[in-house]
Amino acid sequence: MKSYEDWDTSLYLRESLLNSENSPNILGGLSADERALVLENATTRVYAPGDEVFSQGKRHDGIFLIDSGIVRTFYISPTGREITLAYWTRGNFVGGPEIFGGGEHVWSAVAFRESRIYFLQGVVLRSLVTKVPNLALGIIECLVHKGKCYSELLQILGTRSVKNRLAHLLVTLSSQYGVQTDDGILIERPYTHDEFANIIGSTRQWVTKMLAIYERRGFIKKKDRFIVVRDIDALQTSMV
Repeated sequence: MKSYEDWDTSLYLRESLLNSENSPNILGGLSADERALVLENATTRVYAPGDEVFSQGKRHDGIFLIDSGIVRTFYISPTGREITLAYWTRGNFVGGPEIFGGGEHVWSAVAFRESRIYFLQGVVLRSLVTKVPNLALGIIECLVHKGKCYSELLQILGTRSVKNRLAHLLVTLSSQYGVQTDDGILIERPYTHDEFANIIGSTRQWVTKMLAIYERRGFIKKKDRFIVVRDIDALQTSMV
């Protein structure tokens, strides 16, 4: 079974199951010299699982480039409700939209798995993009990808019921991380019920109840922290 470090595609609640292309790598288009120049101006930080990368409402000073690991971004409403925006992987950055710093963070980020991250201060980044056009292009590509991500998230939150969103998430995970086994499609990425709830904008209790119903109906089979999808057609029917 694959480890978390093998995943190259970020995860977010998306409307289109076909839109599963890899996320752009902000440093991917740089030459060796350009990459060295960028990293010379960055501060390397290592975060343990659960460590705060930045916090909603705190001062915005720059961006965080993910070299390895997984970072979860999330928003907490004034009433305390939390929703996961995305899980970001290697090559992505977190800390937008004010990439050059200024203002306050509008959401938070924590390390979901141990993560090695390069921090680029906003004033330094502004100088670098004038010297390294390929870096500017990489940032634009990542911003476009993030714009699509949050647009799809808003669409699905605004047009689908919470029951539809859970079924949709299970089908998406099956498509993106599923491996065919004798029992069905094994989703090779474990999640807790809390994590499911934060992705679809629900509660852990409701997710636990619905997964139990799906299991009784033969749609899925729970296996420790993993889920095997046994009837993908039934879940797709539940999406609409």
